Amino acid sequence: MRIIKINATNSTNEFARELYRGNTSFEPLCVVAIEQTKGRGQRGSGWISNAGENLTFSVLYPKIRVGLNHQFLMSATVSLAILNVLKKFNIPGLKVKWPNDIMSARYKIGGILIENILKNNEIAASVIGVGLNVNQTEFPDLPQAASLKLSTGVHFNLDELLKRITDEFEVKLTQIYDQAETAILEEYARSMFRRDQVSTFEFPNGTYLTGIIRGVTTSGRLNIEVEDSVFKTFDLKEIKLRY
Repeated sequence: MRIIKINATNSTNEFARELYRGNTSFEPLCVVAIEQTKGRGQRGSGWISNAGENLTFSVLYPKIRVGLNHQFLMSATVSLAILNVLKKFNIPGLKVKWPNDIMSARYKIGGILIENILKNNEIAASVIGVGLNVNQTEFPDLPQAASLKLSTGVHFNLDELLKRITDEFEVKLTQIYDQAETAILEEYARSMFRRDQVSTFEFPNGTYLTGIIRGVTTSGRLNIEVEDSVFKTFDLKEIKLRY
């Protein structure tokens, strides 16, 4: 995969989207920034990262054959690809916190933001943004954040790690055409943070729910068992896992 390195940008996702404009045919490419000044996460949150210590990058990928109602398959595939790479570096307690935060034990080490570009009711291209805490060791006011170095005591080569991840993306996003949807979602479910454990969830109005994560639906809704054999599903904007 072609890799474009830049010193600084507001957002690698925005940079990648600009590269797409006007292009009808292109090969996958990756934009990686030493410093990202206005990185974005899920729910409109910011992504803070020390310059030169972590990976902040976006992959611009041509048309991925996933239906509009099954876009979560892409998110699940990307999350699992990152887990597969990190397992080879012996990162402990790897899990995915729904929908796509990367966890080591109970600490967040990475996040993913996928923005699909639609044309004629199809996905024309996808911008896959990744923020991964690698060598940063201090996270002021973020008690639930950690990094690969904090988890292992090892200092990582950013270029090597990026190459491993982008190579894995190319393999997994190609296989998504042939792999059964249920197989991807089952693997994702097995990797979910706090799956099969009693957990507390918060609604936007400040009320709480106690339940057990059992998996996700084909559209990526969180499946929670709220009583014996009573299940409810929730969208990203409807509920938040407290931990």
